[in-house]
Amino acid sequence: MLTAGLGTRLRPLTRRRAKPALPVAGTPLVERIAIWLRSRGIRRLLLNLHYRPETVTAVMGDGARLGVEVRYSWEMPLLGSGGGPRRAFSLVSDERLWLVNGDTLADIDLDALAREHTARGALVTLALVPNPAPDRYGGVLVDDDGAVTGFVPRGAARRTWHFAGIQLAERAAFAGLDDGVPARSIGGVYAGLMAARPGSIRGFRSDAAFFDIGTPREYLDTCLALAGARVVAGSGVEIAPTATVDRCVLLDGARVEGGARLHGVVVEEGTIVPGGFEAAECVLLSSDAGGPPVAEPFEGGAPEPEQS
Repeated sequence: MLTAGLGTRLRPLTRRRAKPALPVAGTPLVERIAIWLRSRGIRRLLLNLHYRPETVTAVMGDGARLGVEVRYSWEMPLLGSGGGPRRAFSLVSDERLWLVNGDTLADIDLDALAREHTARGALVTLALVPNPAPDRYGGVLVDDDGAVTGFVPRGAARRTWHFAGIQLAERAAFAGLDDGVPARSIGGVYAGLMAARPGSIRGFRSDAAFFDIGTPREYLDTCLALAGARVVAGSGVEIAPTATVDRCVLLDGARVEGGARLHGVVVEEGTIVPGGFEAAECVLLSSDAGGPPVAEPFEGGAPEPEQS
């Protein structure tokens, strides 16, 4: 599980913890992924760590609470989406690993992907879903036989697929990298493999449910969708009867006082929203100066092509 990234696009929600440790509809994201993997028969997990590692280990521990076995791969420096898996292979004897992003949720049929990967003799098979927003997301090009032929930036006119954050990889795919040296997979290792061994990088196309939790807006949308609710509130949250709160996520200990009006807002832990305060489409943070909360507007920027 790739859980070492800096969570830059999700700031300010990641200023205190790693993105995978962020609660999503009440359950830390990394825990949700671990439970899903366990339900698919995967019980041995290796998590890479770099940014705010203590927040991930506090959730996962040794995995016993969740019925899995957890080990950690500590990265200093951050090794990226290519160097991270290279390090992981050095810590295990397995010749094949699932590589699962720590910031996406996708209900991919892992058994079917594995069968196709084996039948085709692939080095890497990427789980793909139809590109939900080509103007915002880069895309993956796949030929009629399922071979990945390239990666294109957002705005491409042709039909593309979207990487769903799950892949199956052989040790040989990363054998050309030196351990401990940062590297990228997409745009790096995989480009070299596609040139040297055409057809070795493949795409498993699916219409599976997919959630990307890259930005605060995507975080809000995912929490509400998974909860099936207009408001998601953590433990100890207080909302005054005369407050208006709609399409909001309120993290632990947040308090909304009477007459406040919030729409499309994520309220950070412990933040007090005073009476009469109004906010929309933003993250609300406690003020260091003790005044009213600080509003960080949602950004409309495009997601990065992959997460490390």
